[in-house]
Amino acid sequence: MTNNFSLLIPEFLVTGLAFLILSLDLFVSEKRKDYLVWVGVIGLLIILGVTLLTFTNGILYQGLLVFDDYTNLFRIFFLIAGIIVLISSNEFVKSNIKYQGEFYGILIFTILAGMLLSSSSELLTAYISLELLSFGLYVLVAFDRYNIKSNESGVKYVLLGAFSSALILYGISNIYGVLGTTRFDEISLMLTSIDDLNPFLILGFIFLFAGLGFKLSAVPFHMWAPDVYEGSPLPITAWLSVGSKVATVSLVLRLFCESLLQIGNEWQLIIIVLSVATMLIGNLGALVQKNIKRLLAFSSIGHMGYILMGISALISVNEDGSVSTEMTVLVINGIIFYVIAYAITNFAAFVSVIAVFNHSGQDSISDFAGLSKRSPFLSLVLVCSMFSLAGLPVFAGFTSKFYLFNAVGAQDLLWLVALGIVTSLISLYYYLMIARQMYIEKGADSAPIKVSSSIRIILMVLLVAMIIGGVFPSPLMDLIQLASEALIS
Repeated sequence: MTNNFSLLIPEFLVTGLAFLILSLDLFVSEKRKDYLVWVGVIGLLIILGVTLLTFTNGILYQGLLVFDDYTNLFRIFFLIAGIIVLISSNEFVKSNIKYQGEFYGILIFTILAGMLLSSSSELLTAYISLELLSFGLYVLVAFDRYNIKSNESGVKYVLLGAFSSALILYGISNIYGVLGTTRFDEISLMLTSIDDLNPFLILGFIFLFAGLGFKLSAVPFHMWAPDVYEGSPLPITAWLSVGSKVATVSLVLRLFCESLLQIGNEWQLIIIVLSVATMLIGNLGALVQKNIKRLLAFSSIGHMGYILMGISALISVNEDGSVSTEMTVLVINGIIFYVIAYAITNFAAFVSVIAVFNHSGQDSISDFAGLSKRSPFLSLVLVCSMFSLAGLPVFAGFTSKFYLFNAVGAQDLLWLVALGIVTSLISLYYYLMIARQMYIEKGADSAPIKVSSSIRIILMVLLVAMIIGGVFPSPLMDLIQLASEALIS
C-alpha cells in the first residue's frame, strides 16, 4: 500500500519552522533575537492557512496515523494555540530568558507533538508523540536555569514524567503480550472476540490509564502539577495547563472511542471514581492557595475531573450488562467543546497574569489588589475568564458545561452531574477571591500597568471568543460534530 506523505504537510512545515528558528538563532545578533518570535508567529499563520486549504482524509502506515476531521480540528487548535503562546511570551522571554531561539524552537516542537497525538491510532506511535511533547516540556519547565524554583520544578517533572512513561510502556507491553497488537482498531476487534479479560490485560490497561492520568494531572496522579506550575516560566505554565492537557485528551478520546467502547462496563466505574476524586480535590485544594499559578494549577486539576466525567459517560451500561453507544457522539461533542472553551478561558487568564508579572514581577494573589484602577482592561479580561472558568452564564465556560453536563445526564449519570455542579459552586468562591482583590482591595502600588499592543490584541480576541462561545456556539459545534462523527465512525 502506497503512503501519501502529502497528508503530513502541516507536520513537515512545523518541523521545518522549528529548525529554521534554531538555525536563525545561530546567525542573528543578540539585538535582533527579538524577531525570532515573529518568525514563529508568521510561520504558524502560514502553516494554518496551508492546513485549512490542503486538508484531505487518509491514513498512513496502514492506519498508524489517521487524518480525518477530528485530526484536522485539533491540528487547527494547536496551531492557533501556538500563535497565542508565542505572542504572549514575547515580553516575558526578552526580560527573563537568555536563549530565545532554543526556547521558541522547542516550544514549536511541542506543538508538533500535539498535532501528531491527535492523529495517532496506535499505542507506540502515540507513546512516541507523547514523549516528544513531554521531553520538550521537561526542558521548557526548567528553562529559567538561574531560578531555583524553575530548577526544582524541572527535576520533579522529569522524575515523575519518566515514572509515568514507564507505567505507559509497561501497560502497552502487557496489552501487546495478550492481544498481539497495539493498533486501536485491532485492539477493538480482539476485545470483541474474547469472553473474559486476561489478568495481564487488565493490568496493562490499569498501568496505561495511570500513565495517562499523570499527563492529565488526574487524582491521585496530580501532585506534580502545583509545584511545576509555580516554578515554570509563566508562558510555559500557560502551555502546560492548555497544550499538554488538550493533546492528552485528544489521544484519550481516540483511544477510548476506537478501542474500548465495547468493554465500557469494565472501565466505566474506574473513570467515574477518578473523576469524582479529581473534581473534589482539585477544587478544594484551590481554596487555600496564595499563589495564582498554584491556584490555577488546582483549578486545572478540577477541570480535568469534568473531562473525565465526560469520558466515563461515553457509554451507558444497560441492566443486562450490555453496552449502549447511542449517545456517544453527543458526549464527544460535549467533551471537545469543553476542552476548547477551557483552553480559550485559561489562555485569557494566564495572558492577563503574564501582563501583570511583566510589570511587577510578582505572582501572588494579593499582588492583584487594586488592579481595576491600575489597568481596567486587564482586570476586565481576568475577571471574565474567572467567571467563565466557574461556569457563569454569557461565557463559553457556562455553555460548554451545559453541553457536557447535559450529555452526561443523558447517559443516566445525573448524580455525577449533581456533584459536578456542587464542585463548580465551590470553585466560584476562589475565582471570586481573585475578583475581590482586583475590585475591592486597595493595592500597595498604584502605578498604571502598561500592556503591549500585541498582548492587548490577544486578550481582546480571547475575550470576544469567550463571549461568542457563550452566546453563539453553533458554528464551532458544527465543526465539532464533524470531528465527533469522524471519530466514532
